[in-house]
Amino acid sequence: MSDDRVAALETRLADMERRLQVRENELDVRKLQFTYGYLIDKCLYNEVIDLFTDDGKVSFFGGTWHGKDGIRRLYVERFQKRFTHGINGPIDGFLLDHPQLQDIVTILPDSVTAKVRARSTMQAGRHKDYTDPANPALGVRQWWEGGIYENTYKKVDGKWRIQHLNYWPHWHADFETGWAYTPHEYVPFVRETFPTDPTGPDELIPDHWLWPTHKLFPFHFPHPITGEEIVAQRWQGDIDRENAAKKS
Repeated sequence: MSDDRVAALETRLADMERRLQVRENELDVRKLQFTYGYLIDKCLYNEVIDLFTDDGKVSFFGGTWHGKDGIRRLYVERFQKRFTHGINGPIDGFLLDHPQLQDIVTILPDSVTAKVRARSTMQAGRHKDYTDPANPALGVRQWWEGGIYENTYKKVDGKWRIQHLNYWPHWHADFETGWAYTPHEYVPFVRETFPTDPTGPDELIPDHWLWPTHKLFPFHFPHPITGEEIVAQRWQGDIDRENAAKKS
């Protein structure tokens, strides 16, 4: 076999190995995100925290919680106490399903960083037989939620972990009335940082919004055909109508 042919085969093999590694990384990152969904469904908050890097962070509802201490403050001190009476696991009468959908995984050239855009469409609620009359927050309730992830992942010691869970809920709807009747700020945004709010974020996110406000949550990747940044025009209902009236 000629030297040129050997060199060509080696190049081809190296390219195949590179592409195989990318695909394996994509599958591992996807499995990690899907695991997050299954764990958060069952309120296994301690196990969720273990999915993050030590310098990980979570952006959610107008705030960002930094590091393992901040992430624990969100999942254990805030969610676990509010939803499951401090229990690390599912409780009777409480539903919180987070299907992980439409995931697009991008492995960066360094092979240890990944980005994911994905969607969750959640069904949630509390059964009528498991309410707490002394706590209105634990009353009968059933609702829908839809949101987008734009997450970052890091491979640490050979295992992929979540570095930044960036989840932006886009809409909510009561089961009975649907999204056409969703009040503004259906779920109150966080207003105070830690330690003023003992379970609050380390920083606030400016310009947080929720349905019926509707904007494009930026893509981490360009348009796959044109290579251009994906952007959207903006129409703001009454504001744009008023501006148009002033110009006429």
